Amino acid sequence: EKPSAAKRIAKALDDSGDPVEKRIGSVPYYESKNGDRLLIVVPALGHLYTVAPKIRNRNVYPVFDFEWVPRYEAERNAGNIKEWIDAISKLSREADEFILATDYDIEGATLGYTILKYACGGKEEEAKRMKFSTLTDSELKQSYKEILDHIEFPMVEAGICRHMLDAIYGINLSRAMTVAAKRWSGKYKTLSTGRVQGPTLKFLVEREIEINCFVPVPFWRIDAEVEINGETFKIEYERSVIKSLREARSIVEDCSGRNGRIVDVNVRELHQSPPAPFDLGTLQREAYSLFKYTPRRTAEIAERLYLEALISYPRTSSQKLPKSINYRAILESLGRDAKYKRLTELLLGRESLTPVEGKGYDPAHPAIYPTGNLPERELSQPERRLWDLIVRRFMVAFGEPAVKQSIKVSIDVNGHTFYLRGRRILREGWMIFYRPFLRAEDVILPPLKVGQTVKIKNVSWKQDFTKPPSRYNPSSLLKKMEDEGIGTKATRADIIDTLYTRGYVSGDRATVSELGLDIIEVLSKYCPEVISVEFTRDLERSMENIKSGSERREDVIDRAVRHLKPILLRLKESERLIGEELSEAIRKTLLNRRIIGDCPVCGSGKLIIIRSRRTGKRFIGCTNFFKHQCNVSFPLPQKGTVSSANKICSKCGFPMIRLKLKGKRPLTLCVNPKCPGKEGMAR
Repeated sequence: EKPSAAKRIAKALDDSGDPVEKRIGSVPYYESKNGDRLLIVVPALGHLYTVAPKIRNRNVYPVFDFEWVPRYEAERNAGNIKEWIDAISKLSREADEFILATDYDIEGATLGYTILKYACGGKEEEAKRMKFSTLTDSELKQSYKEILDHIEFPMVEAGICRHMLDAIYGINLSRAMTVAAKRWSGKYKTLSTGRVQGPTLKFLVEREIEINCFVPVPFWRIDAEVEINGETFKIEYERSVIKSLREARSIVEDCSGRNGRIVDVNVRELHQSPPAPFDLGTLQREAYSLFKYTPRRTAEIAERLYLEALISYPRTSSQKLPKSINYRAILESLGRDAKYKRLTELLLGRESLTPVEGKGYDPAHPAIYPTGNLPERELSQPERRLWDLIVRRFMVAFGEPAVKQSIKVSIDVNGHTFYLRGRRILREGWMIFYRPFLRAEDVILPPLKVGQTVKIKNVSWKQDFTKPPSRYNPSSLLKKMEDEGIGTKATRADIIDTLYTRGYVSGDRATVSELGLDIIEVLSKYCPEVISVEFTRDLERSMENIKSGSERREDVIDRAVRHLKPILLRLKESERLIGEELSEAIRKTLLNRRIIGDCPVCGSGKLIIIRSRRTGKRFIGCTNFFKHQCNVSFPLPQKGTVSSANKICSKCGFPMIRLKLKGKRPLTLCVNPKCPGKEGMAR
């Protein structure tokens, strides 16, 4: 599927472990001697073919005639794909047997099928298939020895169907909105939606509306402390919400300056089982929780670790570790790293190793686990963190349950009840392996008994307000998509990323822009069916049915087209109204994206990103410049994406920007070049 995977496969299958690297132009391939056979191992570069409408004019819709074409014919910046296809085509003419060794999933099967069919001259029916979950030498050799007679056609059918449906929905709906906006405003701005993107944006818009319509209601709470043997602990009032200030004052008056009497001590032991092994979704959520890595970033890092044979295939839905994995050998190998030596010894001392498992099941791949290989190069910090997380989660699966003690002490204070809570870990169990990722939660209480008198201190009331529901973040949105059954483990992170790049949402807490709100308003008004979670979920089920052989691809596509035709007709009829609504939202969104913050010099203008007509360079200037009231300006980096960080610099009070360079972590920078902070820069 990729050059680095090809190199590993070639090395594993070469009798001497030293395949010959050759090139056709810039395309690498490998010759491996395997017994009396010469194996030519050639990589793809991800998908070399894509689905495109036969009518290429972007202003025309609806279009229902689609075909597979080389990516360089349908996409800009894909010119190198031609060289790749030509190289594979040339090599295929001398081959007498074909073996597909792409990733064993829907995308890998579809990618391989299209190359065999179009680049290799129709060899898809005779090709054999390697199936593996890691790129370790031993598994690749075993996979070659147990080669499958043919590629997995039901998986291919499901993949072709998914690509066709995504194109039919995405291209038609996106063209409808883009054309409507362009014809009204005369300006071109790519707008997109699709059968999964639409419902996902709808989740965010519904939450945004809930937040905007939320009316905070005041309430009061009681804070207090208890002193025991010279130690002070916080205690909770029996009710977390007091509805009136009068009652809150009355409680404080009743309890201030009083002693309390312990009326109950409830001690419970809790047994906490180890968490299940990672599937891709749980890995993405855990990495966001611990390191704030977006789902897409986690998937990209995990892919690199897989290609270096450090972990198993990451795009899996499984939370199970099958017995065929040699647990003991993996642990012994990991123990060569000093950091894991003591931890692996704790597990290797046991007679048997039985991992816990979750509900997630994937017929193609097990849960994500470390292969036992140690890194051959120095990993970057994100790679090291994620690998460490996966290694420890693997060890956790063999851990004993953790035992915790929970203590709830009821204290009577002049007829009012307060609770003192304590907790401690009695036995770490699995937690010893996961310690770097756990928060300390012990609250150790001194010995206490019923009837004991204790001193109550600092009783006070605090006013608070009910809070609106939280905005989604990339991790919670991913979970919502999983729960609703839309998208796939391989596509969800990319869909979330698209919502950001299109300007529909922004920020870690996904705030919907004017444009995002308008897109859903337009779709709700003119074609609510396309943002229906139910319809999208039904299509996902149909694709699973194609995989299992209970539905035909042609029937599913035919049903989807019949569903879409009247929708596109309605959009066509309402093109002028839609264009008017979307154009105004585009204008506001583009303006808001240029605003960096308030001007600290004149106090009344806004600092915005401006591009010089004379030099073409961008810089920050004040909106009051155009009124001849403020001439402040600041230079900007000329590469990368610049947006407001929605922060004020603590050193100088100027606004801060967020700079995103391709393939690098975002930087947060102060716009003031004379900022007394460390070069005006903070990560």
